[in-house]
Amino acid sequence: MPMARALVTGGAGFIGSHLTDHLISLGHDVIVLDNLLLGKREFVNEKATFHEGDIRDLPLLKELCKGVDVVFHLAADPRLPISIEDPSETHDVNVTGTLNVFIAAKDAGVKKVVFTSTCAVYGDQELPIREDMVPVPKSPYGLHKLMGEQYAQLFHELYGLSTVSLRYFNVYGPRKTAEGGYPMVIPIFLAQRQRNEAMTIVGDGEQTRDYVHVSDVVRANILAWESDVVDGQPCNIGSGEQVSVNAISQFISGESVHIPERQGEMRFIESDSTRAKDLLSWEPTMPFLEGLASLKQEWLGE
Repeated sequence: MPMARALVTGGAGFIGSHLTDHLISLGHDVIVLDNLLLGKREFVNEKATFHEGDIRDLPLLKELCKGVDVVFHLAADPRLPISIEDPSETHDVNVTGTLNVFIAAKDAGVKKVVFTSTCAVYGDQELPIREDMVPVPKSPYGLHKLMGEQYAQLFHELYGLSTVSLRYFNVYGPRKTAEGGYPMVIPIFLAQRQRNEAMTIVGDGEQTRDYVHVSDVVRANILAWESDVVDGQPCNIGSGEQVSVNAISQFISGESVHIPERQGEMRFIESDSTRAKDLLSWEPTMPFLEGLASLKQEWLGE
């Protein structure tokens, strides 16, 4: 693919910074927009053009979209409990902010928008989870992302904007921190082990997640951009394997304690990513235990 100009919203975050690094390694010109609420300035590649700002600022988005070929829209407030506590504020970020991105992209003549969605749109379903299942989100955050997907489809139908939505399952890897309102269990356990504390297992620990490595997610974004998908339809990006919280604690090894369950969470998660394979030529390549072992070595030196 020839050199292009890309805008990455949320490019100082965990996934967005890895995507920015990869785009730059491919020779593309990258603009990063992030308000640094959850992202970190030090994660941003020095070769990227960084703007500290908010996706709720439509004039700023319109300015940044000028001359851009593709927008990777990752900016969001993904803290599920915060969306339950304050659905209005998080709606403003996740829905109004996303609408702004589509408006700015349309007005600037952007060729494609790759929208970051989530498996939280599904709620509890029979496994494995497929895109043709009727979404029943259990949290405002899941509903916000579903609305973003619908805007992606609508902007293609009404305005001809090429869009694709990627429903990430549980993304893990380097730079995923144990901080913030809703961090992932893997960095939480690693940080607790690092501090010689007991690992805190939510509920009975038998709940499962479908873990996909950030390197595979970055590749899914590139393939979605290059794909023929233009109508906003969603694709699952997951490993197709269930891993329980208890299994992760046993692999990391150490003392553990149980804490109460959290509201709004799915119980069991396993993806069917056949559509991503068929439409994007994407499949996960990083085995979970290999990725987890690498993180354990990085955090704990073991």
